[in-house]
Amino acid sequence: MKMLKESLKKVLPRDSIDNLKALQKRLAMGWIRALSRSAMLRRFHYSFFSSAFDREAYAVVVGHLQHEQNLSGAEPVNYFLRRAVHRIEKGLIMQPRRQVFALDYINDTVDSYIASLKGNVDRDEVSWAHDVLAEYFAVTGDHPVLNRAREKFARLERPSGSPETLRNPDAERVPFAADVSTPSVDFTAMRQLAMKRRSVRWYQQDRPVPREVIDKAVEVAVQSPSACNRQPYRFVVFDDPASVAQASRLPMGVAGFDHNFPAIVAVVGRLRAYPHVRDRHVIYIDGALAAMSFMFALETQGVSSCSINWPDIPEREEAAAKLLKLDPDERIVMFISLGYAADTGLVPYSQKLSLEEARSYMRLESPAR
Repeated sequence: MKMLKESLKKVLPRDSIDNLKALQKRLAMGWIRALSRSAMLRRFHYSFFSSAFDREAYAVVVGHLQHEQNLSGAEPVNYFLRRAVHRIEKGLIMQPRRQVFALDYINDTVDSYIASLKGNVDRDEVSWAHDVLAEYFAVTGDHPVLNRAREKFARLERPSGSPETLRNPDAERVPFAADVSTPSVDFTAMRQLAMKRRSVRWYQQDRPVPREVIDKAVEVAVQSPSACNRQPYRFVVFDDPASVAQASRLPMGVAGFDHNFPAIVAVVGRLRAYPHVRDRHVIYIDGALAAMSFMFALETQGVSSCSINWPDIPEREEAAAKLLKLDPDERIVMFISLGYAADTGLVPYSQKLSLEEARSYMRLESPAR
């Protein structure tokens, strides 16, 4: 196709080429309008003429398979157990709290907890599951399904773990009263932080970012909200010059300044956290929430950053998967460059939305009776 276009440029007048381009655009838009109106045409188009969603479909299917395998506790994170325990937490805080709930998944939860005890699941995660389950069985009422799960749980010993293996060994990991005190960071300070933080692309070349600074930012990032507390992401950090140089060539939109990154981070989503196709986009929501907290935490430590878009382009997806050694269910959410801002570097003004453009209040009509 490219060779054909080049040949046409040589033999056709400029006006004819422009007319052909205009015709091509009109035909393409006509086809898109047709696709927007017909579900059958869309299925036909993406089955036979476009492979745009093939990689996502493959990642979703492999993620579902890994989710099922993950129930055995083979990995440090048991995503089924995280979701189930968080659902129980939400049941425990209901007002009024029901005497019997979680009947449709409590047995599977206990079985997954038992598998996690024997497996490689993070000890803090197992301890959290134990404490929530213990509270659940202590406060819930009588029911045959619940009683069988309660008896199975009662036969288990409390998960062992030395203080060295637990991040917070003295914590009781059950629902607690909300902290209603005024935070030390008030709105004015928060607004100043948001206004100060801008996408910085030019960094000091002779000043690497200490790993403890990056780690502190990640610790803040993982406190971000996540659907059913699954936290389906990981931060892959490159901070040695050779690795940064390779990783920085992966995303688009960085030509001309990628050579000066002291460090670059890939936020990677993991579809193994979900058993349903419907949840395939949650990795991008949760990953982006964590990324914003990460960048704010960097800013408070004097480190600037720039979020870098990651469009779905086959060649770059394949290159990234190979270089980062990604599993088939892992998808890049975004890249983030970071470093200490150069004194001589400029930052785009980047006009932001006004309050009126970004916000609207809506009142819904009462349903007709």
